[in-house]
Amino acid sequence: MEKDCGGWISVLFHKLRKRVNADVQDLGLTGLKSRAIHYILTKSAEGPVYQRDVEGVFGVSRSTVTGMLQQMERDGLIRRESVQSDARLKSLIPTQKAIELDAQVNACLRQADQCLTKGLSDAQLAAFKAIAAQMSANLDE
Repeated sequence: MEKDCGGWISVLFHKLRKRVNADVQDLGLTGLKSRAIHYILTKSAEGPVYQRDVEGVFGVSRSTVTGMLQQMERDGLIRRESVQSDARLKSLIPTQKAIELDAQVNACLRQADQCLTKGLSDAQLAAFKAIAAQMSANLDE
């Protein structure tokens, strides 16, 4: 039986998650935590990062992100600081430990991406990204 688009995306998601989780396991992380660390580090250089930003970027539920951030805080990877202008908001601040892990996390993520895209041309990658963005937008409707 031939897989439909959703079937292929599901297969790729599970294989990629398994690969990245195995690569970052020695760092005491999961694939999602490693991507979140990298995102928080990158974006915090530009301005404050909030939980809702992480939810939006990764398309993950509030409860999943809450649990992940609590674990990251317990592991000493982030701190949450209240925002003066809105007490309901907490800014996510990467710790020195997160900064030190970032190079290793980056290497793992690059390696997984290189494995995933091996043998694909720049045009194929550009087409894939455009198609994936359109599919994501379709699902948001």
